Amino acid sequence: MTGEAVRELLQRLRALQSERVETYRLFEEGHRAYLSSAPRYDFPRYRQLVHEVTVAFSGISREVLDIAGRLRDELGRPDLAQHLARLQEREQEKLQLTAQLQLARQQAQEQPEVDTHQQEVQELKHK
Repeated sequence: MTGEAVRELLQRLRALQSERVETYRLFEEGHRAYLSSAPRYDFPRYRQLVHEVTVAFSGISREVLDIAGRLRDELGRPDLAQHLARLQEREQEKLQLTAQLQLARQQAQEQPEVDTHQQEVQELKHK
């Protein structure tokens, strides 16, 4: 039974990661639309998108942490729980880098003559 419970939790984790991928896709799509609204940026719409993305990522993170807790405390799999903790850390870093990249893209668009903005975009993409 324990193996089946672990398998079910890991399947749910896979579904949550798919939700994250879709949320990132929507976030990027929304940011492209925001940039295309220049020079009169549609900030209220973008702010709403950021709010919705934040809520989605927060819900996913809470559920992943719940899965990690169940793996550690109920199912005796601290090894898997630790992997999920590292996954959460990397996802947090990715979200921070994504926000930095979006800001850098806007700066590069607004000041195309400043080479450092393009360099920053490339460095952030690489990370």
